[in-house]
Amino acid sequence: MPIEKSFTEARTNFSSIMDEVIYNGESYIIQRRNGGEEVAVIAAHELRSLLETVHLLHSPINSTRLHAALARARQGTERAQSLEQLRREVGLGS
Repeated sequence: MPIEKSFTEARTNFSSIMDEVIYNGESYIIQRRNGGEEVAVIAAHELRSLLETVHLLHSPINSTRLHAALARARQGTERAQSLEQLRREVGLGS
């Protein structure tokens, strides 16, 4: 769960908040003084990962394909392939 801080606390301790986010995987919710919209502070790599996941799952067709592949991987019925084997299988390499 994210740690909640007031704007004033966050401003005073912003460097340590950034360290917690980067090195300890913490996330923070910063509350504005006048009850305005809150802001989240998360590591940039976490944000990129979340945005990529949303992008990949946005298309219903792609989402279905990814969930089916995940189910097959969990069942252990597929064999691992090298990148070269996969390229040959789909006709992208010699």
